[in-house]
Parts: sequence; structure tokens; C-alpha cells
Amino acid sequence: MSLAVVKSDPLANRLASSDHVTAGWTAPARAEALARLTAMGLPGRRDEYWRYTRPDALNAAMPLPAMDFRSDEVPVFDAVDRLRIVFIDGVFSEADSDPLDVAGIRVERLADVQGADIHWAQDLYGTLEAKGQHPVARPFAALATATATDGVLIHVTGRALRPVSLIYRHNAATSDAVLHHVIRLDPGAALTLLENGPGAARFTTLMEVDVGEGAAFHHIRAQGRDRDRHAATHLFARVAAAALFKSFTLTVNGRLTRNEAVIDLLGDGGVAHIAGAALGDGAFMHDDTVFMTHDAVGCESRQVFKKVLRNGAVGVFQGKILVKQGAQKTDGYQISQSLLLDEDSQFLAKPELEIYADDVACSHGSTSGAIDETALYYLRSRGVPRKEAVDLLVLSFVAEALAEIADDDLREDIADRLRGWLARRA
Repeated sequence: MSLAVVKSDPLANRLASSDHVTAGWTAPARAEALARLTAMGLPGRRDEYWRYTRPDALNAAMPLPAMDFRSDEVPVFDAVDRLRIVFIDGVFSEADSDPLDVAGIRVERLADVQGADIHWAQDLYGTLEAKGQHPVARPFAALATATATDGVLIHVTGRALRPVSLIYRHNAATSDAVLHHVIRLDPGAALTLLENGPGAARFTTLMEVDVGEGAAFHHIRAQGRDRDRHAATHLFARVAAAALFKSFTLTVNGRLTRNEAVIDLLGDGGVAHIAGAALGDGAFMHDDTVFMTHDAVGCESRQVFKKVLRNGAVGVFQGKILVKQGAQKTDGYQISQSLLLDEDSQFLAKPELEIYADDVACSHGSTSGAIDETALYYLRSRGVPRKEAVDLLVLSFVAEALAEIADDDLREDIADRLRGWLARRA
């Protein structure tokens, strides 16, 4: 008599190791997110938006071991005057953070206030994530809403005088961190938000951003220093009239990184730019999945993604621009490009346009190629060593994405990181 084979349920296994908050103002949103997650399940290779990226490590009951990579390099943004908020293995560290009392900004820990009966973030927590589940399911975003017990809630009432910096560190080799951040910018407010550091062996984050009328939100993120990282990040934003949203991500290292962004332009004259540069070497899988919706008149959007891949690294881009009926005078631009430094690497792209208005200017393009031999020969003929010539061409290739960073000092800091990464891989 043969024994019955019991099939493991990946979702049940992940939820078994998660904390569940059942009281306080977040409880209704958490319950709804858990119901959504239960209905959709965790992703598999048959899911359209996961067919290029294997989610096995993200689905597993326990994360694969990953040690923080130590180096003498000064951490990114270290020279910037900023409000430092530090999380270690997904838990806020008061000892390593600056005081959170800052003029014009209200900063609170989710862990400190989630048990209260009411809160200013109550109408925002989980709201943008829930809306962003259609038409594409995003299970790990729902997981973050349902189970995250830490993160920051930031209410910006004026123009922040210095950036807010979220710094992630991890010590435990099998840490499994889930964070949920909520950010609201009042009309006319402005904030620069920085993110960097290895958060955990497996790192799941969700950020919901509400950019009020005439407000400006700048987001610069650096993912690196953790070679064995498995991460799923989610950025949901709604942009009001005449508001500005800009986000840039630099990614180096990591076994698997999936960055998802869902951005809704809901007010006339809104602007949303999202960009990224990824440099991968060897066992590197990097996936950018973006959904941009134009639902107002005279809005502008840009998606600019560049990936440099070698030694079998894999890059993925899935980007969509949806222009709804009535969203006239839309200006939408999307470009995804890869530079393959050998024949073993791959770039997989799925650009999409869906347009229901007739007075628009939308374009998209995706290319993949090798180093320009003519340009390389030109540099070599002028005495530039081959390695330096290749590095110069790589930096030139990613320059369009870096140009999306508005602050000159921050842009130069990111460029320095790119040069350092290239130098270490001689």
C-alpha cells in the first residue's frame, strides 16, 4: 500500500511564519489583504507576469541563507545631511536612528501606532495596494499589507529641509523582513526619500505614496552590498494635479530582485518619472515591472531602464502605459535597453501601450546589444586601455537613466557607485 503524497502549500507555509495583527486601525485593511492573497495565491511560472522570473525563493517557507557583504567602501548617501531611520533585519533600531521629531514632517513607526483606534494613515494603508491588484495580481504586495509589523508612516506638511533616509541592515543569515511604509505629501509639500542597504536574506517591502496637488516627491534607492539577496519591492503611488513624482533605483548584486511599481496620474498636469540602472554579474536575476496609468489631462510620464549584464546574468523589463479615455494631451515615454557584455547573458522585455484617447504622444522601445565596437576602437586608438574604455561606454549607456535624478550631488554619488562596481570587476 503506497503512502499518500501531501502537497505543500507555499502560501500557508509563508503565512505560518508571519505575524498577524488583528486589532487597531490597520486590522480591516490587513484582513482584506489576507483575503485577496488567499484568493490569488503566491505566483508561479504559469502567471503571465512571472513567466520570466522564477519566484521559488520568494515562495519558500524559509529564506535561503545570505550573509551581508562587508567592504571598506563608504555606504551610499553617507555624506548627505539627512534624517537617518535604520532598520535591522526588518526591525526599527532607535539606537542607530536620528530623533524622528523634525519640523514639517511627522514620522512614526508602524509598530508603535498600529494598535491605536484611529490614525491619519487609515485611509491610505493598503488602499493603493488594493487598487493596484487589478488587472495584474501582485501577491507579495498583499502579503506586505497583511503581515508587515514595522515600517514608517511619514506625513509631509511642508517642504522638507533635508532628505529622509531609510537605511536597511541585516545581521541574521536567514532573516526574513517585511516592511510597509506609508507616505503622504500635503498640497505644495516636498520630500526627498533615500533608501539603501541590505535589509534581510529575504526582503519584502511595500511603499504607498500619496502626492498631493502641486507637491513634489523624489525617491532615490540603491540596492547592493548583499550578493545573495532575494527581494521583492513594491511602490504604489497616486499623483494629483500639477504634482511631481520621480523615482530612481540603482541595483547591483543580488540573486533575485523584483522591483514593481504601480503609478496612477489622477490630476491634470501631473508628472511621473521612474527609472533604473542595473548591473549584473553571474548569478543575477533582476526584474523591473511597471504599470503607469494616465487618468487625467495633460500628464507626462517617463520610464527609463538600463541593464548591463554579463557572465550569465538575466535582466527583465515589463512595462505598461495605460491611457484612459479622456486623458487627452498625454505625453508618455518608455525605453528599456540592455548592454550584454557576453553571449551568456539574457535580457527579456515586454513593453506595452494601451491607449483609449486620441490626442496623445506615446512611444516605447526596447533594444538589446553588445558594446559598440566602433566606439571601443575609437577609444582604444586614443590610448585608453580596453578595460577603461569598456567602463566608459557602460557609464555612457546608463547615463540617460541617471539623468532622471534631479539632485546633482545625489546623481554624482550614484555614478561613483557605478564606477566603483566596475573597477572591482576588472
